[in-house]
Amino acid sequence: MSGLCELLGLDPLYVANEGKLIAVVKKEHAEAVLAAIKHDPLGADACIIGDVVSTHPGTVVMETEISGERIVDMLTGEQLPRIC
Repeated sequence: MSGLCELLGLDPLYVANEGKLIAVVKKEHAEAVLAAIKHDPLGADACIIGDVVSTHPGTVVMETEISGERIVDMLTGEQLPRIC
């Protein structure tokens, strides 16, 4: 997906993506929730992708592929439509 987005000049974070779940769960329940999701064959690849921390209140900060940091801004305008 990222290679195609790069060719088209799109940011993969802002391309419509259906059938995915992001859940915000208290840290003490995270492993149990993850195990329950992985119990279903459709959740086999589920994983924990981040933490809520006090160092960036109200901001989503992502670690990049080259170990830098990037602020993930709210989408402005319309999300790109899915082409079927």
